[in-house]
Amino acid sequence: MFDLDKHIARYPGFPKEGITFYDISPLLSDHGALTQCVEALAELARPYRPDFIAGIDARGFLFVTPVALALGIGAIIIRKKGKLPGNVIDQSYALEYGEATLSIQKNLNIKGKTVVLVDDLLATGGTIGAANHLIQQCGGNIAANLTLIELTALKGRQKLIGKTHALQQYEF
Repeated sequence: MFDLDKHIARYPGFPKEGITFYDISPLLSDHGALTQCVEALAELARPYRPDFIAGIDARGFLFVTPVALALGIGAIIIRKKGKLPGNVIDQSYALEYGEATLSIQKNLNIKGKTVVLVDDLLATGGTIGAANHLIQQCGGNIAANLTLIELTALKGRQKLIGKTHALQQYEF
C-alpha cells in the first residue's frame, strides 16, 4: 500500500492557531509519489465499477482526471458557486467560519450511473457531503468517497453517502 504520510508537510497553527494544515505540495512535486497516489486511488475506486469519477474544486481536481483516465471512464467537476456556465444546481453547506456553496451542471447525463467522488481532505464532511447531494440531485448513485487525508476526530465520514476510504488518517 502507498505510504502517503511521508509526502505530506505539516504546518501547525495555519490558517489559525489550533489547526494543523496538511500540505500535499510535496506529493504533487514528486512524480513517483504522485503516480503511486493516483494508482492507489484508482485501485480503491475500481471495485465499485464507477461510470464516473467526480472531483471537487479545487484540490480534488488534481486527482479526478488522472484517476478517471486510469479507469477508462469520464470525470465530473463540482465547482464553487459562480464558476460553472449554463444551468447549475447549487448546494450550500456550513463551514467552521461561515457558509459555502458548490455547483454542478444540470445537463450531466448521470441519472442511474455509479459515481465515485475524489477529494484531498475529509474533515467535517461538509464539502464532500454537499457534493454527494449534488450528484444525487442529478440522479447519480454515490458508491464511494475517496480522500487522500481524513481527520478522523471530526467524524466527517458520518455525513457522507456510500463507503469512504482515505489513503492517510490523522486524528486532527
